[in-house]
Parts: sequence; C-alpha cells; structure tokens
Amino acid sequence: MKPFTENALAVIRSIPEGRVMTYSQVAVKAGSPRAARQVVRILHSMSRKHNLPWHRVINAKGEIAIKDEEAAFEQQLALEMEGITVINRKVDLDTYQAKE
Repeated sequence: MKPFTENALAVIRSIPEGRVMTYSQVAVKAGSPRAARQVVRILHSMSRKHNLPWHRVINAKGEIAIKDEEAAFEQQLALEMEGITVINRKVDLDTYQAKE
C-alpha cells in the first residue's frame, strides 16, 4: 500500500464521531493537498475492507456528494445518528467540521 493511502486511511479513521472532514481536508492531512479525488477512490474501494467511517467525509461545500440516492440517504442517516444536522443533503461546516 502506498504511503498516501496509508496516511489517508489513518486520517479518515481519526475523524471523531459527530464531526466531518472534506475530501480535500483529508488529502492535505494525508500529505498530498491535490489528491482529493484519490481520497474519493480510497473511500469507494476500501471503506468496507478497512471499516472506515466513510460517512464523515463530504465535499468542500459541506454537501453529501454521492449521486446514488439510496447511498446518499444512508450517509445522511449515519451522520444524523451521530448528532450532525443535515438539511437538503448539506452539513454546516462551521459547526461540524473537524479542525486540523
């Protein structure tokens, strides 16, 4: 496994319950500021295998970015179960974003 992937997995695992991070925020903390799309790939391909809290990663606008309605609803429910308010598929980053 490449170092960036290992770092990204560690960052994703470290997101506290009730908080979110953006794809780009994960990329920066994992050591590659321009690798937000790679974070998406990691989440897509490794979330189940590594039991990642994938639902805590959203886009830079605070939105649930998943296009599939069922999966987006699953993410919204998981966030709400952690006490995060989601309105129209959007999370208030000022309130819920994990800080660096």
